[in-house]
Amino acid sequence: MELLLAVARLGSLGRAARELGITQPAASSRIRTMERQLGVALVDRSPRGSQLTEAGALVTDWARRVVEAAEAFDAGAQALRGRRDSRLRVAASMTIAEYLLPGWLIALRGQRPGTAVSLLAGNSAVVAQRLLAGEADLGFVEGLAVPEGLDGVVIGHDRLVVVAAPTHPWARRRKPVGAGELAGAPLILREQGSGTRQVLDAALVGYGGLADPLLELASTTAVKAAAVSGAGPSVLSELAVGEELGSRRLVEIPVEGVRLRRDLRAVWPTGPRPTGPARDLLSLTRPAPERA
Repeated sequence: MELLLAVARLGSLGRAARELGITQPAASSRIRTMERQLGVALVDRSPRGSQLTEAGALVTDWARRVVEAAEAFDAGAQALRGRRDSRLRVAASMTIAEYLLPGWLIALRGQRPGTAVSLLAGNSAVVAQRLLAGEADLGFVEGLAVPEGLDGVVIGHDRLVVVAAPTHPWARRRKPVGAGELAGAPLILREQGSGTRQVLDAALVGYGGLADPLLELASTTAVKAAAVSGAGPSVLSELAVGEELGSRRLVEIPVEGVRLRRDLRAVWPTGPRPTGPARDLLSLTRPAPERA
């Protein structure tokens, strides 16, 4: 259709072909194909140039409307892509938000300096709610499975560790804490709905479940501060306590009879994988360090 419009405007099949960046034989072939499809002659060719037939003039008028509509559609699609690419809304559970996402977002900034990124941090249940409500484009969770209504992919793994202040009796004992003893002890824990709590609940369900928490706090930072103060032992991501273990403000307590590992996942609403900035961020994620 664009070729036919160019012939009508320039009066020459050869000039129309050059304008569209194709050879004259290719242009002639396209016009003949269109004539066969429509069953009418569109262009009269002569040594003096190319003239539209009566049918060709009518078809050209229709073609102009179709081409204009296609150009408007393409412009609208580009505007939508531009609006999508101008922002990225990420929702992440606390450990990933605090210890992994900053590095990924710095790398994304290098690839997409014009994309504004907002981060909503909460527990894994809150991340799922944000995504399902359309308030986030991509989420990251820690837990046992992909939340209902979402699709996801494992991007790494994490180990939960039992920690306590060096003054706590567990820090001075010689044998590991058993799973039953851990289940029955009052611990400083994250709130229900957090990935840490989900994994711990599932791991100890065969030992009567967790005892009532000593403290139940809504952030990893608060849990660490309480444990460092000597209030009691806690269970936290290995990612979150590296500095405290290195400085001996916390001590890792050996545990036997229970495996405290979890998957780290990127998640999005059920359907196609993310596109645009969300796809680029997903490609930047790397597995978290593992320990046996």
